[in-house]
Amino acid sequence: MPILQVKNKKIFIGVLAGIFIIFLLLPNKSILAASSDDYSAEIEKTQKQIEEQQNYIKKLEEQRAIYQKNIEIKRGEAATLNNQLSILNNQIARAKVEIQTKEAEIKNTDLMIRNIQYKILEKQKQVESEKEKMAELLRLIYYQENKNYLEIILLNDSISDILVQLKYLEDLQTELSQNLDKVKLIKQGLEMQEKDLRSKKDDLTELKNELTEQKLILGTKKETKQNLLDETRGAEWKFQSLLADAIKEQRLAESEIARLEQSVRAKIAQQEREERLKQLEAEGTIIFSWPVPSNVITATFHDPDYPYKKWLGEHPGIDIRAEQRTAIRAPAAGYVAKAKSGGMGYSYIMLIHNDSFSTVYGHVSEILVQEDTYVKRGEVIGRTGGLPGTPGAGRFSTGPHLHFEVRLNGIPVNPLDYLI
Repeated sequence: MPILQVKNKKIFIGVLAGIFIIFLLLPNKSILAASSDDYSAEIEKTQKQIEEQQNYIKKLEEQRAIYQKNIEIKRGEAATLNNQLSILNNQIARAKVEIQTKEAEIKNTDLMIRNIQYKILEKQKQVESEKEKMAELLRLIYYQENKNYLEIILLNDSISDILVQLKYLEDLQTELSQNLDKVKLIKQGLEMQEKDLRSKKDDLTELKNELTEQKLILGTKKETKQNLLDETRGAEWKFQSLLADAIKEQRLAESEIARLEQSVRAKIAQQEREERLKQLEAEGTIIFSWPVPSNVITATFHDPDYPYKKWLGEHPGIDIRAEQRTAIRAPAAGYVAKAKSGGMGYSYIMLIHNDSFSTVYGHVSEILVQEDTYVKRGEVIGRTGGLPGTPGAGRFSTGPHLHFEVRLNGIPVNPLDYLI
């Protein structure tokens, strides 16, 4: 048997094996239902919709910037009821725009997912086309390979014709190999598109979670405005009176907390408490558990949107969404330094922990611990409040929640840096 023919058969067997493997690795043909195979038109259509949605998102962001500017202007003005209501109205309007933006981003992500799916279908269509070409090439190669040399000699008039026939077979095998490489490249593109598709679906889930949180924040802003109207009944003198009481109450609480931080640590240092403190320190570096089941934050540490920031100062903790009378659990073992019942005013609990940490719990509707006692991690120390007009809520509570502070050597720090 001639050397050229043996060589061609080896190439043929190798290529055939490679094609078989590639076909096994190709993805399923159907990803989503389409009315026709003209995926390029669908890709163009969804791309146009994506661009329109992105322009809409840009306009919403411009609206948000206007509301934010209005808020900043009003914060710089005098503390009046009208100004406070204006700030809250702009915050509510801004929150609504943020929800519209998030909904638009979700729709945009949906369109991007659809666009990727059509691109995947288009590539699968290309694969099917290349498979058909390779099938035809395989048939031709099989036909040529099964001719014996006697047939080639009888069917051709000269040696040059015979060589042309053999060259034709070699060209078919070369073309088949090139088509195989093309299929490999298309498959790599498919894998990249599918990876992008999974990423976009993850983005969609995250956006939906963010939308839920923003709707909760909007509800809190509306409650704050309604509570302010209920408390003042639209009277400026009533607002000023409540504001003065709140400032006085806030400063008193800050003063008490700062004073207690020093005096209680000195008290703990006494011989009677030395052994108990060592037990606390044996637990190692403080990491706090969440004091209530919810971990939805309605006001952050030093929140720029804190409604009473201008008059009451920076927000020294975080506000955690909690239904009225939710159980408050000690986030770590500690010593009860203060359990202040303010009646219809501001009530709070203060715990001292090891590693120079202390924690404060505000708007408490019921206190379930006594001062000068120790509590374990997870022990119920009180119940949440915050509903205006209820015990412990204080003058300017923004609705049912827990105000939670973490202090290091008496200085407020961001609780989220220490919560697990």
